[in-house]
Amino acid sequence: MLGGGGREHALAWKLAQSPGCSSLFAAPGNPGIAEHATLVDLDLARHDSVVAFCRAQGIGLVVIGPEAPLVDGLADSLRAANIPVFGPSAAAAQLEGSKGFTKDLCRAAGIPTAAYVRCTDAATALTQLDAFTLPVVIKADGLAAGKGVIIAATRAEAEAAIADMFGGSFGASGAEVVIEEFLEGEEASFFALTDGKHVVPFGSAQDHKRVGEGDTGPNTGGMGAYSPASVLTPALEREVMAKMIRPTVAAMAARGMPYSGVLFAGLMLTADGPKLIEYNCRFGDPECQVLMMRLEGDLVELLLSVAQGRLDERSAPRLSADPALTVVVAARGYPGMPEKGGAITLPATGAEGHIFQAGTALAEGRLVANGGRVLSVTARGNSVTGARDGAYAMVDAVDYADGFCRRDIGWREIAREAAAAI
Repeated sequence: MLGGGGREHALAWKLAQSPGCSSLFAAPGNPGIAEHATLVDLDLARHDSVVAFCRAQGIGLVVIGPEAPLVDGLADSLRAANIPVFGPSAAAAQLEGSKGFTKDLCRAAGIPTAAYVRCTDAATALTQLDAFTLPVVIKADGLAAGKGVIIAATRAEAEAAIADMFGGSFGASGAEVVIEEFLEGEEASFFALTDGKHVVPFGSAQDHKRVGEGDTGPNTGGMGAYSPASVLTPALEREVMAKMIRPTVAAMAARGMPYSGVLFAGLMLTADGPKLIEYNCRFGDPECQVLMMRLEGDLVELLLSVAQGRLDERSAPRLSADPALTVVVAARGYPGMPEKGGAITLPATGAEGHIFQAGTALAEGRLVANGGRVLSVTARGNSVTGARDGAYAMVDAVDYADGFCRRDIGWREIAREAAAAI
């Protein structure tokens, strides 16, 4: 398993439970992942080293967690060496690696999404801005760790975002900018697995991107999530599969770049129906944590069936009816410059909860913070409210003086549950 964040800890935790997993390696991993896997010092940018290690160890499946190695073509290098890999090719990973690519594909395939324009220089972007009403969405075209999206409420904010992106704040990711119509509604995340031909749904979630309670403050990589998202009803899920997921898989295959892996659709549930905000080519973080907490059955066999193009030969994935909720504990200063080195002591967890480590390290035998998002404290319950209570009980038992979290994760669903109980 490749990667070292909270998403990868959740994957390693679930992979290690598989009867078919005789040994598990992780690169680079983290102290939490080390509880389930042997950590390996591999540079994921050096494809030859990764391939050589997999050959030497007789690896039967490689699971690539983060998006950057996928966009970099690591899955292509592994497939060329006949090593089964879960994750799309570099060409297919453009669905996340280039927002403009995805918008153009949506336009060609008739997939519902926001109106947009692509701009390769600031002057053009400022001119094109006149065609949009406020608020307006400004996006860096490439990968930006979940932070390259600005919702500008005023013309001045939009112009500042354009200047910032073309000025190099996001490096090469901001060399092109996408300007989008602002969509109104509630956001939800939908996941599907595909081997390039066959497609199966893999659950829903709702993320909390803003750093502050009440969804205030700057965007982050995600401060918490819960699954399932009840606003994404079975009827809406069928609509998303029919109007977005299946047409996307078909369009990618027709372009000679079949998509294999997990397809993560970020959706806006508008008055006109679901519209695609963006695609991601990997499990979300922290969405993966709640999905793995709910997943029943053998993850190794499921992902291997995707990697080997035989998804149609197995039964559909099963997720527990019990909801799961995760609370991200972040380091003081996040999403700006997080304070590293703070000591962490974790409580024991039971069958209905787990603390997935993300930005952690060991220093002189002690667990310390080593990143922005440090922990994903995750619980399952018979309702989102119950899962919330279990997660925050674990959060309160964590000893980490430099950490903070939002105290309102799942607030929309909890309000719906309370209303339904009246």
